[in-house]
Amino acid sequence: MYAKRQKIGLFLGPVLFILILLLPQPNNLSTEAFRVLAIAVLMSIWWVTEAIPIPATSLLPLALFPTLSVMSAKSASAPYANHLIYLFLGGFFIARAMEKWNLHKRVALHTIRIVGTSPNRIILGFMLSTAFLSMWISNTATAMMMVPIALAVIGETALVIQGKQECHPNDPEVMNIDSRPTHFRFGSCLMLSIAYSASIGGAATLIGSPPNTILVGIVDKTWGIQITFAQWMALGVPLSLTMLLVCWFYLTRFAFKCEIKELPGGKKMILDQLKDLGPITGPEKKVLLVFSFVATCWIGKGFIDVAALSMVHDATIAIIGALILFAFPVDLNKGEFLLDWETAQKVPWDVIILFGGGLSLAHGFNVTGLAHWIGEQLSILKGANLLVLVFSVVFLTIFLTEVTSNTATASMLIPIMGSTAIAMMVHPFALIMGAGIAASYAFMLPIATPPNAVVFGARQVTIPQMAKTGLWLNIFGGFLITFFIFSLLPLIWGIDLYTIPTWAK
Repeated sequence: MYAKRQKIGLFLGPVLFILILLLPQPNNLSTEAFRVLAIAVLMSIWWVTEAIPIPATSLLPLALFPTLSVMSAKSASAPYANHLIYLFLGGFFIARAMEKWNLHKRVALHTIRIVGTSPNRIILGFMLSTAFLSMWISNTATAMMMVPIALAVIGETALVIQGKQECHPNDPEVMNIDSRPTHFRFGSCLMLSIAYSASIGGAATLIGSPPNTILVGIVDKTWGIQITFAQWMALGVPLSLTMLLVCWFYLTRFAFKCEIKELPGGKKMILDQLKDLGPITGPEKKVLLVFSFVATCWIGKGFIDVAALSMVHDATIAIIGALILFAFPVDLNKGEFLLDWETAQKVPWDVIILFGGGLSLAHGFNVTGLAHWIGEQLSILKGANLLVLVFSVVFLTIFLTEVTSNTATASMLIPIMGSTAIAMMVHPFALIMGAGIAASYAFMLPIATPPNAVVFGARQVTIPQMAKTGLWLNIFGGFLITFFIFSLLPLIWGIDLYTIPTWAK
């Protein structure tokens, strides 16, 4: 059934698109940038309302950028082959191999057995694990690792509720729960908790998220000041831990109150399921070996700086892992391998197109100067109270990141924030730290961050669910970042935010 919000979005998007194109454009904004703004509004409305299929909306840059003379078809299509796309693809292949041999189910059952059977404790356990991993490896890779495990937990719970597993068969409180994807609150909550904790954990260390590295690099290049790993963690870890707890409390107590107080069947169900799986099989061990190899490479890459490996990206590692799965035999005589194309082609191609569309839109923001123009609008805040300015920068960065990549947002805003701070005769760290950290705190849309896109691909959450939940977390995160910058940053870094340092003059 075509919902009311879809009907509204179908007509509202084009109407606003045309209206923006007909409006007089600002003198300091190019025609191409103004047209990108109109396209961004159309895409955002159609993404949020799902007026047409989401991957179809994601193809709009391919159609509209060349048609409106924003850029060539070649330039518009290049982001759809971005290295992150192949990181997604490799990760999805690894996840499919885990599912094929039931490894994800075994890991999920052991995870539940360890953390407990209360839904809220399960979610907290997943969030802590995800955030910790994301501190050291890419938040995308972390989400890729955790999603198959979470899906297995959700699947096992749903089977019990549907009566397909023996457990409380006459308990109406359990049997009447709607366990369908996107309707099962426990499932939606668990999946969103992974996406959000991957982004939150990534902000805790220098190597956890690209905006962190960009910020440190700009500070070093511009002023010759080095921000150490320990300095960053002294601010990042307390902030991330606080935001993680706020996120867990909001998700489990307000956004998605779980339908069940305990996982149906409790530990007995877990032990019975593990017994039914039997001892770990040879293929499972081989998939686990490849998975461990990929995870080790992702983690080790953050600590090893070797010139010979300078061109190796997380995407390279993901594709190497996928290729090993395709080439690792289970039974060579039968031509059976850990991963075959029939299994592999079931990856969510629509999500890959979705993220490609987001990257293409972000490319349009950058090359036309639209992103720079948005940042320059902050000049109206010169002379304003520093607290108000930092607060504004944080929220602008968060909501701008919803429609552009966090890397692009950080690259654009951080230099502008440094110049603005110097013009105001205040410490540059007040503004650039706000922009750098906030670039990892966009929680509303699948295109906002790679973990959001990965989780959306699991089909347990709708865009309206993510947008509604993420809006409140954007707000909570904005307030927390501002609070930590004014309370903890001066204390641990020994700086005065209201005084410009000599090295910045």
